[in-house]
Amino acid sequence: MTIQEIKESEAKKLVPESMILETKSVESALETAAGLWKLKPQDVEATVLDDGKRLFGLLGKRMKIRVSTIAPLIYLQARDFANSILSQSELDLEAGIDDSNTINLEGSDSAIVIGRHGETLKAFEFLVNLIYRTDQSSPKIRFDCAGYRARREESLIHLAESVAREVLHKRAPVSLEPMSSWERRIIHLAIQDKRDIMTSSEGEEPLRKIVVYPSGHTERRRNFRRRRPRSY
Repeated sequence: MTIQEIKESEAKKLVPESMILETKSVESALETAAGLWKLKPQDVEATVLDDGKRLFGLLGKRMKIRVSTIAPLIYLQARDFANSILSQSELDLEAGIDDSNTINLEGSDSAIVIGRHGETLKAFEFLVNLIYRTDQSSPKIRFDCAGYRARREESLIHLAESVAREVLHKRAPVSLEPMSSWERRIIHLAIQDKRDIMTSSEGEEPLRKIVVYPSGHTERRRNFRRRRPRSY
Protein backbone atom coordinates (compact mmCIF):
# COMPACT_ATOMS: atom_id res chain seq x y z
CA MET A 1 0.00 0.00 0.00
CA THR A 2 1.34 3.42 -0.98
CA ILE A 3 1.42 6.51 1.22
CA GLN A 4 -1.40 8.09 -0.81
CA GLU A 5 -3.57 4.96 -0.49
CA ILE A 6 -3.12 5.01 3.30
CA LYS A 7 -4.12 8.66 3.43
CA GLU A 8 -7.31 7.93 1.45
CA SER A 9 -8.08 4.89 3.61
CA GLU A 10 -7.76 6.87 6.83
CA ALA A 11 -9.94 9.66 5.49
CA LYS A 12 -12.75 7.13 4.92
CA LYS A 13 -12.67 5.66 8.43
CA LEU A 14 -14.81 8.45 9.85
CA VAL A 15 -17.97 9.69 8.17
CA PRO A 16 -20.06 12.84 8.73
CA GLU A 17 -22.63 12.75 11.52
CA SER A 18 -26.22 12.53 10.34
CA MET A 19 -29.74 12.53 11.80
CA ILE A 20 -33.33 13.20 10.78
CA LEU A 21 -35.31 16.06 12.31
CA GLU A 22 -38.92 17.11 12.03
CA THR A 23 -39.10 20.88 12.05
CA LYS A 24 -40.86 23.84 10.46
CA SER A 25 -38.04 24.93 8.13
CA VAL A 26 -34.61 24.08 6.77
CA GLU A 27 -33.10 27.01 8.68
CA SER A 28 -34.57 25.70 11.93
CA ALA A 29 -33.15 22.22 11.25
CA LEU A 30 -29.68 23.65 10.59
CA GLU A 31 -29.72 25.72 13.77
CA THR A 32 -30.99 22.80 15.87
CA ALA A 33 -28.37 20.39 14.54
CA ALA A 34 -25.58 22.95 14.90
CA GLY A 35 -26.58 23.49 18.54
CA LEU A 36 -26.63 19.75 19.27
CA TRP A 37 -23.24 19.23 17.67
CA LYS A 38 -21.81 22.51 19.03
CA LEU A 39 -21.00 23.74 15.54
CA LYS A 40 -21.82 26.73 13.36
CA PRO A 41 -24.88 26.38 11.06
CA GLN A 42 -22.59 26.64 8.01
CA ASP A 43 -20.91 23.40 9.11
CA VAL A 44 -24.21 21.55 8.64
CA GLU A 45 -26.06 20.71 5.42
CA ALA A 46 -29.71 19.69 5.01
CA THR A 47 -31.70 17.45 2.69
CA VAL A 48 -35.50 17.69 2.67
CA LEU A 49 -37.03 14.21 2.86
CA ASP A 50 -40.65 15.31 3.26
CA ASP A 51 -41.79 18.92 2.79
CA GLY A 52 -44.91 18.36 4.92
CA LYS A 53 -47.34 19.32 2.17
CA ARG A 54 -50.52 17.37 1.66
CA LEU A 55 -53.45 17.39 -0.77
CA PHE A 56 -54.12 20.73 -2.55
CA GLY A 57 -50.84 22.12 -1.21
CA LEU A 58 -52.10 22.49 2.33
CA LEU A 59 -49.54 22.16 5.09
CA GLY A 60 -49.94 19.03 7.12
CA LYS A 61 -47.20 17.94 9.49
CA ARG A 62 -43.79 19.51 9.94
CA MET A 63 -40.98 18.99 7.43
CA LYS A 64 -38.78 15.93 7.72
CA ILE A 65 -35.16 16.88 7.08
CA ARG A 66 -31.91 14.93 7.12
CA VAL A 67 -29.07 17.03 8.54
CA SER A 68 -25.40 16.09 8.22
CA THR A 69 -22.07 17.63 9.15
CA ILE A 70 -19.98 18.76 6.18
CA ALA A 71 -17.05 16.71 7.55
CA PRO A 72 -16.60 14.14 10.33
CA LEU A 73 -17.56 15.77 13.63
CA ILE A 74 -14.23 15.14 15.36
CA TYR A 75 -12.38 17.15 12.69
CA LEU A 76 -14.82 20.04 12.85
CA GLN A 77 -14.50 20.20 16.63
CA ALA A 78 -10.72 20.01 16.41
CA ARG A 79 -10.69 22.78 13.80
CA ASP A 80 -12.80 25.06 16.03
CA PHE A 81 -10.56 24.33 19.02
CA ALA A 82 -7.48 25.15 16.96
CA ASN A 83 -9.02 28.43 15.82
CA SER A 84 -9.83 29.30 19.42
CA ILE A 85 -6.23 28.70 20.52
CA LEU A 86 -4.84 30.63 17.56
CA SER A 87 -7.14 33.56 18.28
CA GLN A 88 -6.15 33.67 21.95
CA SER A 89 -2.49 33.50 20.94
CA GLU A 90 -3.05 36.47 18.61
CA LEU A 91 -1.48 34.58 15.71
CA ASP A 92 -2.41 35.48 12.14
CA LEU A 93 -3.51 31.94 11.28
CA GLU A 94 -6.81 30.24 10.51
CA ALA A 95 -7.59 26.52 10.60
CA GLY A 96 -9.57 24.82 7.84
CA ILE A 97 -10.21 21.22 6.74
CA ASP A 98 -9.11 19.86 3.35
CA ASP A 99 -10.51 16.93 1.35
CA SER A 100 -8.33 14.42 3.21
CA ASN A 101 -9.59 15.70 6.60
CA THR A 102 -6.25 17.28 7.41
CA ILE A 103 -6.53 20.50 9.43
CA ASN A 104 -4.59 23.17 7.59
CA LEU A 105 -3.29 26.31 9.29
CA GLU A 106 -2.90 29.21 6.87
CA GLY A 107 -1.65 32.73 7.54
CA SER A 108 1.38 34.99 7.87
CA ASP A 109 2.51 33.42 11.17
CA SER A 110 3.00 29.94 9.71
CA ALA A 111 6.71 29.83 10.60
CA ILE A 112 5.86 30.37 14.27
CA VAL A 113 3.40 27.51 14.51
CA ILE A 114 5.60 25.10 12.53
CA GLY A 115 8.61 25.68 14.77
CA ARG A 116 12.05 24.10 14.52
CA HIS A 117 11.79 20.82 12.58
CA GLY A 118 8.01 21.02 12.95
CA GLU A 119 8.15 20.52 16.73
CA THR A 120 5.54 23.20 17.54
CA LEU A 121 3.12 21.84 14.94
CA LYS A 122 3.62 18.32 16.30
CA ALA A 123 2.92 19.51 19.84
CA PHE A 124 -0.26 21.23 18.67
CA GLU A 125 -1.35 18.04 16.90
CA PHE A 126 -0.57 15.94 19.99
CA LEU A 127 -2.66 18.21 22.24
CA VAL A 128 -5.69 18.13 19.93
CA ASN A 129 -5.55 14.33 19.61
CA LEU A 130 -5.29 14.02 23.38
CA ILE A 131 -8.51 16.00 23.77
CA TYR A 132 -10.67 14.73 20.91
CA ARG A 133 -9.39 11.28 19.92
CA THR A 134 -10.93 9.24 22.74
CA ASP A 135 -11.32 6.13 20.57
CA GLN A 136 -7.89 4.70 19.74
CA SER A 137 -9.30 2.83 16.74
CA SER A 138 -10.14 6.08 14.97
CA PRO A 139 -7.54 7.76 12.73
CA LYS A 140 -5.37 10.47 14.19
CA ILE A 141 -6.20 14.12 13.59
CA ARG A 142 -3.52 15.46 11.29
CA PHE A 143 -2.32 19.07 11.13
CA ASP A 144 -0.50 20.85 8.35
CA CYS A 145 0.74 24.40 7.89
CA ALA A 146 1.84 26.11 4.68
CA GLY A 147 2.58 22.78 2.97
CA TYR A 148 4.97 21.60 5.70
CA ARG A 149 3.83 17.96 5.66
CA ALA A 150 4.46 17.57 1.91
CA ARG A 151 7.96 19.02 2.30
CA ARG A 152 8.63 16.84 5.34
CA GLU A 153 7.37 13.74 3.54
CA GLU A 154 9.68 14.38 0.60
CA SER A 155 12.59 14.93 2.97
CA LEU A 156 11.86 11.67 4.82
CA ILE A 157 11.71 9.68 1.59
CA HIS A 158 15.12 11.04 0.59
CA LEU A 159 16.44 10.21 4.08
CA ALA A 160 15.08 6.65 3.85
CA GLU A 161 16.76 6.09 0.49
CA SER A 162 20.05 7.48 1.77
CA VAL A 163 19.98 5.32 4.90
CA ALA A 164 19.09 2.23 2.86
CA ARG A 165 22.17 2.78 0.69
CA GLU A 166 24.35 3.23 3.77
CA VAL A 167 23.04 0.04 5.39
CA LEU A 168 23.64 -1.98 2.22
CA HIS A 169 27.11 -0.53 1.81
CA LYS A 170 28.24 -1.03 5.42
CA ARG A 171 26.12 -4.14 6.13
CA ALA A 172 25.39 -2.65 9.55
CA PRO A 173 22.24 -1.26 11.20
CA VAL A 174 21.49 2.46 11.32
CA SER A 175 19.25 4.15 13.88
CA LEU A 176 17.28 7.28 13.04
CA GLU A 177 16.21 10.10 15.35
CA PRO A 178 12.91 9.75 17.28
CA MET A 179 9.93 10.47 15.05
CA SER A 180 6.15 10.65 15.19
CA SER A 181 4.11 7.64 14.04
CA TRP A 182 3.30 9.44 10.77
CA GLU A 183 6.98 10.10 10.05
CA ARG A 184 7.99 6.55 10.93
CA ARG A 185 5.38 5.18 8.57
CA ILE A 186 6.79 7.29 5.73
CA ILE A 187 10.21 5.71 6.34
CA HIS A 188 8.76 2.17 6.54
CA LEU A 189 6.83 2.59 3.28
CA ALA A 190 9.77 4.14 1.45
CA ILE A 191 11.99 1.13 2.28
CA GLN A 192 9.52 -1.77 2.36
CA ASP A 193 10.10 -2.85 -1.26
CA LYS A 194 13.88 -2.62 -1.17
CA ARG A 195 15.72 -5.92 -1.23
CA ASP A 196 18.02 -6.93 1.64
CA ILE A 197 16.66 -4.20 3.92
CA MET A 198 14.32 -4.40 6.91
CA THR A 199 13.00 -1.77 9.31
CA SER A 200 11.84 -1.87 12.90
CA SER A 201 10.23 0.73 15.19
CA GLU A 202 11.86 0.50 18.60
CA GLY A 203 11.63 2.29 21.94
CA GLU A 204 8.73 4.00 23.69
CA GLU A 205 6.88 7.18 22.77
CA PRO A 206 7.82 9.96 22.42
CA LEU A 207 11.34 8.59 21.79
CA ARG A 208 10.27 5.77 19.50
CA LYS A 209 12.55 5.53 16.49
CA ILE A 210 13.25 3.46 13.39
CA VAL A 211 16.23 1.17 13.05
CA VAL A 212 17.17 0.00 9.56
CA TYR A 213 18.88 -3.42 9.32
CA PRO A 214 20.47 -5.49 6.61
CA SER A 215 18.15 -8.47 6.06
CA GLY A 216 19.15 -11.76 7.66
CA HIS A 217 21.45 -10.29 10.29
CA THR A 218 19.53 -11.57 13.32
CA GLU A 219 22.54 -11.95 15.58
CA ARG A 220 23.84 -8.53 14.65
CA ARG A 221 20.42 -7.10 15.39
CA ARG A 222 20.41 -8.54 18.92
CA ASN A 223 23.92 -7.20 19.59
CA PHE A 224 22.95 -3.83 18.12
CA ARG A 225 20.05 -3.52 20.53
CA ARG A 226 22.37 -4.11 23.50
CA ARG A 227 24.58 -1.17 22.58
CA ARG A 228 23.26 2.33 22.02
CA PRO A 229 22.95 3.02 18.26
CA ARG A 230 24.12 6.31 16.90
CA SER A 231 21.34 8.69 15.81
CA TYR A 232 20.87 10.71 12.67
